[in-house]
Amino acid sequence: MSKIEDLIKELCADGVVYTDLGCIASVETGSQLNKTSMTDVGEYPVLNGGINPSGFYHLYNTDDQSIAISQGGASAGYVNFMEVKFWAGAHCFVVKPTSATIINKYLYYILKNDQKLFMNAKLGAGIPGLNKKELTGYQVPLPPLPIQQEIVSILDNFTKLEAELEAELEARKKQYEYYRNQLLSPIEKDGKWYMNGKEVGWKTLGEVCVSLRKGTLKRGQLVEDGAYPVINSGREWYGFYESYNNEADALIIAARGEYAGFVSYISTKFWAGGLCYPYRSIKDDVIQTKFIYYYLKNNEQSIMDVLVSRGSIPAINKSDVDRIQIPIPPLSEQERIVSILDRFDALVNDISIGLPAEIEARRKQYEYYRGKLLSFKNIADRAEA
Repeated sequence: MSKIEDLIKELCADGVVYTDLGCIASVETGSQLNKTSMTDVGEYPVLNGGINPSGFYHLYNTDDQSIAISQGGASAGYVNFMEVKFWAGAHCFVVKPTSATIINKYLYYILKNDQKLFMNAKLGAGIPGLNKKELTGYQVPLPPLPIQQEIVSILDNFTKLEAELEAELEARKKQYEYYRNQLLSPIEKDGKWYMNGKEVGWKTLGEVCVSLRKGTLKRGQLVEDGAYPVINSGREWYGFYESYNNEADALIIAARGEYAGFVSYISTKFWAGGLCYPYRSIKDDVIQTKFIYYYLKNNEQSIMDVLVSRGSIPAINKSDVDRIQIPIPPLSEQERIVSILDRFDALVNDISIGLPAEIEARRKQYEYYRGKLLSFKNIADRAEA
C-alpha cells in the first residue's frame, strides 16, 4: 500500500476529479437473441440479465476484456468483466471507455465496488430493470493514470489468488467425489456383496431408519438467524425458528420442488418442514446415520433420475424412498469410511475451516482493500470549502 500512498501524495494530494460515467464511457445495450438460438455448450457465452451465461452461440458481438452489467431481472446491476468474446443480449449493458483519462480495468473495479448501488437502483415489480441513466450519471473518480494502473495491479493480484484457491477447491471436490465413490460402491463376487473387501448385507432404508417428526411453519414465523435451522425442500436452510422438532444426527431427503431427491445431513437440533423426509438410524451399533447419508449422497443423482417424478412440480414418494437398498458393512468399516469422508467434506464444504474458509477470508480482504483503494477525495469538495 505504501507505493499507492506515495503516488497519491505526489500526484493528487488535494483530491481527484469526479465525472459522469457517460462523459468518459459508452453504455450500450446488447442485441436480442432468442433462447431457441442458444446451445448448452458452444464457443461464445451469451450474457443477458443474469449472473451466469444464458447459453452459448456460434457468433459474438462484443470483444473480450469488456465490462458487462446485467440490465433486467433479479440480478440487474450485477457487474462482470469478460475475459473472452461474448454475445451481449438485450438485457445486458456493455460499458466501454471513450476517454484516454481512464483505464478499462480500473473502470471495472470502480463499478464492481458499487455493484450493490446499481442492484438496489433497479425498478419494476414484475421483471425489475436498471435504467441506463443510473449508469451514465454515476460519478467516477479519475485519479492520474499511474495511480489507476497501480490499483489495477494490486486488485488483479487479489483476484488471481482467489481464482487459484477456487481452482484448488474444485480439484479437491472432484477428488472427494472420486474417493467417496470408491469407498461406497459395493461389488458382487460369487453371490456375495463386498465393500472395500468387507462383506455386506442389504436392508431397505425403511428397515434401518425411523422417520422423524415434521411440522408446518409459515414464512412469517421464521427469522434470518436463530437457535434452530429449519429444513424443508431446498438445498439450503429455509430459515431459523425458536424451537425444534428433532434432535441432532439426521439425514434429510427433499420431497418436493426443484431439489426433490437432494440428500443432506444435519448435526444439530432442527425443525423439519413438511416438504422433506427426515430419517435417523434405528440402531447406531448396527448402522450409523452418517454412513447411510454418505451412501445416499453418493447415489443422489440416481435417486433424482429414477425416483423423482417430473410433473409440473417434481416430487418423490416416501414409499419409494423407503425401498432404497442400503448396504451394511461391519460397524468398524462404517466408522472408517465416515472418518475419511468427514475430513474430505470439511476440506471442501465447511465454511469455518478448510479451503472455503480461506477463500472467504481472501474475498473479504479483497473487498476491504478494493473499497479502501477506490475511495478518493473529491477535489470539488475542497474547492467549495
